Amino acid sequence: MAKGKQRTRPEPDREPRTQYACLPWRRRDDGAVEILLITSRETRRWVIPKGWPIKGMKPGPSAAQEAFEEAGLLGEPSRKPLGHYSYDKRLSSGRLQHVRVQVYALKVRELAAEWPEKGQREHLWASPAEAASLVQEVDLRVLIAKFGA
Repeated sequence: MAKGKQRTRPEPDREPRTQYACLPWRRRDDGAVEILLITSRETRRWVIPKGWPIKGMKPGPSAAQEAFEEAGLLGEPSRKPLGHYSYDKRLSSGRLQHVRVQVYALKVRELAAEWPEKGQREHLWASPAEAASLVQEVDLRVLIAKFGA
């Protein structure tokens, strides 16, 4: 490092931004509930479909659109959020952005044959207990576990 230059860590934005997410679920023939997780494109962590608000769309439908784009899921989102969780997103500038994610249940009725991010992510249908154990965000674990109860 050049003399006189200090390396600083990126400062997180103080104001949290909002994203909308879906907790995709289905009921198996035996009545058990399954949750769909997908991998993030960059870190390959298990997550649920989420994204920034879509102009002109209400939160639930905006979350459902993300579920289609990221996982090819079609279904009806809940009218009210199940809850929320927070995480820090590293932006392309290197800064950390604190994000608060509102989560809507999405009862999956169909998986599309084609969708924008097909082939970019892995999918996993899992029991709520298994899905909760695979995600990193503690508040998201709690939401998934409560949903499955």
